[in-house]
Amino acid sequence: MKIIFAGTPDFAAEALSALITAGHEIVLVLTQPDRPSGRGMKLTPSAVKMVALEQNLPIYQPEKLRTIEQQAPLMGIDADAMVVAAYGIILPQVILDLPRLGCLNIHASLLPRWRGAAPIQRAILAGDSVTGITIMQMDAGLDTGDMLSIHTTPITAQDNAQTLHDKLAAQGAQAIVQALANLDKLASEVQPKDGVTYAEKLSKEEAQIDWSESATQLDLKIRAFNPFPSAQSALNGSMIKIWGATPVQDSGTAGTIIEIDKEAITVACGNGALRITELQKSGGKRLSTTAFLAGTPLEVGMQFDISA
Repeated sequence: MKIIFAGTPDFAAEALSALITAGHEIVLVLTQPDRPSGRGMKLTPSAVKMVALEQNLPIYQPEKLRTIEQQAPLMGIDADAMVVAAYGIILPQVILDLPRLGCLNIHASLLPRWRGAAPIQRAILAGDSVTGITIMQMDAGLDTGDMLSIHTTPITAQDNAQTLHDKLAAQGAQAIVQALANLDKLASEVQPKDGVTYAEKLSKEEAQIDWSESATQLDLKIRAFNPFPSAQSALNGSMIKIWGATPVQDSGTAGTIIEIDKEAITVACGNGALRITELQKSGGKRLSTTAFLAGTPLEVGMQFDISA
């Protein structure tokens, strides 16, 4: 097929690569403008743009698609379909209506649960045991279109947002290739009215740990916010990011270090405790607790801030 592809991050780049490998003709790639990144805040192309450049594909990077001028580069393209994956820019109805077969979205949840910007992180944070990919026929609403195919994957106790992202990116790439190959056989299904939830964009404020919460809930938060915005808490005036921890049955004053061994520090929570195995000082590197303790000695009885 002749396909317009719209996407920005790694999740979308994997789908674009799969479509190219499957033999589809990518007639245009839409991706967000280059953004400042890194310590030098150098303008950096998106992951999708990098794939497009490697494949010598035509690229268009509008800030929005609201005006006639912004929409003009798409108007003369005779595309069979548009595939959209984590693009980050709203597509107006005039764009949705352009391709002969419409616009197909690769969404990283089992719709209608977790419509919106951060479905992977919100699924982990809510303690969901399963998530997946929905291939959806797009309409003007926020992830409200009819479903064409659904693909499930479990969320394990070891998954964080990065590992689950990687699983779903691979699953989504495979799912869209399958959907396009069988598009004439797929029956669209209206999303159920029950079970709708919204995955709001993540904020840095959410990443602050409140030790009065249960160890189980804080474990979910640490995994959901790894790698961004990273769960963190202040200790002796210094902000500490916590990357890896396991809930354990123990007790003490919330936020207090109640045990230290060679591999972990254990901090009491509102209910239970967290055995922390990977952490990072402000301005430092991510370290195992063993390496962290070698450079930053801690003592039982030290107190993390109870909340932000």
